[in-house]
Amino acid sequence: MGALRPWARLPLLAAAHLLALGFGAAVLQALERSPALQLQAKLRAELATFQADHGACLPPGALEELLDAALAAQLRGVSSWGNGSEAGNWDLPSALLFTASILTTTGYGYIAPLSAGGKAFCVVYAALGLPASLALLAALRRCLLPLLSRPGAWVAGHWQLAPARAALLQAASLGLLVAGAFVLLPALVLWGLRAECSLLEAIYFCFSSLSTIGLGDLLPGHGRGLHPVLYRLGQLALLGYLLLGLLAMLLAVETFSELPQVRAVVKFFGSSGPLTAEDQSGILGQDELALGALPPSAAAPEQAPTC
Repeated sequence: MGALRPWARLPLLAAAHLLALGFGAAVLQALERSPALQLQAKLRAELATFQADHGACLPPGALEELLDAALAAQLRGVSSWGNGSEAGNWDLPSALLFTASILTTTGYGYIAPLSAGGKAFCVVYAALGLPASLALLAALRRCLLPLLSRPGAWVAGHWQLAPARAALLQAASLGLLVAGAFVLLPALVLWGLRAECSLLEAIYFCFSSLSTIGLGDLLPGHGRGLHPVLYRLGQLALLGYLLLGLLAMLLAVETFSELPQVRAVVKFFGSSGPLTAEDQSGILGQDELALGALPPSAAAPEQAPTC
C-alpha cells in the first residue's frame, strides 16, 4: 500500500466504499426478501379471506379505498386506531419530540407536518437549528472530552503506557461506556416496558436513534397498551435520551477518529506527505492531558524542542 501512487489512493478508497455498499445491499436482499414475500402473501391471503366472508356487504373496491386512505394517513402520522395515549400527535410532548428529531437529524417519520406553513417552518427551523445544535455539541464536547480523558491519562502515567496505546485504551473504554449506558441499558428498559418488543429490536431501536439513522420501522409514537401518563413521560424521557445520547455518541466517535491509527489511515488516503508529529500524537497529546498526569520522567520528551 505504501508504494501506491498518491493520485490512485482516493479512487481506491471510493471503489472500496462502493463495494461495501454493494455487499451490504446483497446481504440485506438475501436476508429480507423472503420474509417480505411471506408477509405480502399473508396479507393477500387475509384480504382474500375478508372479501370472501364480507364481500357481499361491500361495494366493489370499497375496502381497497378505505385501506389506501388509512395507509396514506398513517404515513403522515395520523391514525384512528390505538388507545387514548395516541389520540393527539401534536400535543406538547409530541411536538417537543418532533423538534428534537429534527435537530438531531434522527427523523423517525412517525409524525409529519401536514400544512404548508408547517412544512415551510420546518425548513427554516432546521436550517437555523442544525448549525446551532452542532455549535452546542461542539462546545459541550470541548468541555467534556478533557474530563473524560483524565482517567485514561492517569492510567497511562501509572502503567507507563505509550501514548498510542493509552489513546486506544481511552477510546475503547469510552466506547464501552457509551454502549452500555446509552444502548444496552435503555434497550433493557424498553424491552421490559414493551412485551411485544424483543431485546434485539430494542437494541436496534436505540442504536438507530443514536446513530441518527431513524429508519422508522420501530417508532416512539406507537404506545399501544401504555397508560397515557406513562406514555407522555416516556416521550419526555426519549427527548432527553436523544439529546444526551447524541452527545455521548459524538464524544465516542470523536475519540475514535483522533486515534493515531485512524489518523494515519486518513493521512494515507488524503495526502501524499509524511505523517506529522500531530498525526502520531493521539488524543492525550492533543488535549495536553498526558503532560498533567504522566510523571516528569515520562513528560520530559514532550517538552523537548522539535526541529
